[in-house]
Amino acid sequence: MAERYLTVAREGVHESEIKRSRFLCTLAPAATEEAAQDVIARIRKDHPTATHNCFAYVIGPDGRLHKASDDGEPGGTAGTPMLQVLLRREIRDVVAVVTRYYGGVQLGAGGLVRAYGGAVSAALDALGVIERRKLALVAVAVDHQRAGKLENDLRTAGRAVRGVSYGSDVTIDLGIPEEELPQFRAWLADATAGSATAVATGTAYVDV
Repeated sequence: MAERYLTVAREGVHESEIKRSRFLCTLAPAATEEAAQDVIARIRKDHPTATHNCFAYVIGPDGRLHKASDDGEPGGTAGTPMLQVLLRREIRDVVAVVTRYYGGVQLGAGGLVRAYGGAVSAALDALGVIERRKLALVAVAVDHQRAGKLENDLRTAGRAVRGVSYGSDVTIDLGIPEEELPQFRAWLADATAGSATAVATGTAYVDV
């Protein structure tokens, strides 16, 4: 399983024009194939008069589930170059839909490959990507007196604080690289004079 991967933080659209044809690239997060297909269906509904709505998606941290469609463009000139950009740039859990409005000028096979691949690449650059890293989930329980300083120290150290809840003690939920757990436990014991406890609760991919 991949330890880290890149994805898009939010849905967005980037438009470019090539020889009077408009190319609108929609990028959206998609953790499942169903979610990707929902985005594709919505874009097709939003652009019923478009010449083509080509798509590519990559699902899963390892990118094992992926699919592409040329949607009527010559075979291999649209969906495949779109997919290649996502795979080459190691973007996962994402769907890309390029909506084309034909401008009257033929681009040729090579031109189409550059246009569709370029639309996805430009959209990634414009909209930006985030990194997700596989982390151990840890629940730290600490008394109220020490909680404020501990939370501040954790954030200052760049730890991925996922949430804070208050009860008889304060619980701070963290994401920590698994290989750093022993070092973290030692630091926590020192920082709280041994009064805090840390319980591993699983693993998850966390935005970093």
